[in-house]
Amino acid sequence: MIRILSALLLASAATLSHAAEPASPLVNNPPQQHIVVPGDTLWDISAKFLREPWRWPEIWRMNQSEIKNPHRIYPGDRIVLERDANGRPYLRVGESKLSPRIYEEPIKTAIPPIPPNVIEPFISAPLVVEAQQLDRAPRFVATAQDRVFLGAGDTGYVQNADPAVEQWQVYRNGKPLLDPADRKTVLGYEAFYLGSARQVRVGEPATFEIVTAKQEIGRGYRLVPTERPTLQHYVPHRPDQQIDGRIISIYGGVGSAGRGSIVSLNRGSSDGLEIGHVLALERNRSVTGRDDKDAKVSVTIPAERVGLVFVFRTFERISYALVVQADATVEPNDYVRTP
Repeated sequence: MIRILSALLLASAATLSHAAEPASPLVNNPPQQHIVVPGDTLWDISAKFLREPWRWPEIWRMNQSEIKNPHRIYPGDRIVLERDANGRPYLRVGESKLSPRIYEEPIKTAIPPIPPNVIEPFISAPLVVEAQQLDRAPRFVATAQDRVFLGAGDTGYVQNADPAVEQWQVYRNGKPLLDPADRKTVLGYEAFYLGSARQVRVGEPATFEIVTAKQEIGRGYRLVPTERPTLQHYVPHRPDQQIDGRIISIYGGVGSAGRGSIVSLNRGSSDGLEIGHVLALERNRSVTGRDDKDAKVSVTIPAERVGLVFVFRTFERISYALVVQADATVEPNDYVRTP
């Protein structure tokens, strides 16, 4: 009897030990190496090796500072899959046993985290304006020769312009971006980029020259100082804290999104989001059902994970993210959460 009990205990212990073993982070039959080519992104490379590409820092054995300032990977580098003495997988570059090495080449040749051509418009123009920024933004109050609209080379007059700033971007106020959680709180405003302008003479009002004009510029249109945030080379990684947010809208005004679409989120830097964060997409849907009296009722179905987004630009209360994985359509009001 004692022998039987001992055997059962040993078998149970072995089963528990086996169950406690963490699942491998690798995809089935991962490549042993990958030669980096132009057009690759960190996300693409990570997905070749990892079930969850946001675990990039783990597979490279990165610390917190290296996530925000990683060594660069360049076309021609050979990414090699190795295992340590405990059998845990890790990646390295070339023949070195270190993480990817630093190069003296220009940064523009390094492999970006996500496709830069897709997000370029969202980096070069301020497509979201915070509510507080809108209230204090300078605006055109008059035009030379009393013209209705201005084009490239024309002169206009701006009120409340900072005399220390020469280069500006012009935009037209868009619709308010409401928090989908309550449909009341204004998180910011869409800004329709119209062109650029240069302050040629300070004063009140100041004299401005229109440098470029994508659309006609008129009285009341607002200006913000020209700032060009760069796509920082943060590697894909999950937030350290729990993020629970929703999709505000899908760029282009469409009703649904898929892989490669740009979405705005109702969480920003004040909520702990940063460039490079990867969030899980979960459906937030209701369907029409019927109650006991056969009357129509709205039934909220359980949240279901349908993809991932990569945050590439943050504002105080809003962020832009690229849908990098989608197993089904994504819609406004869907959840975004820490994976």
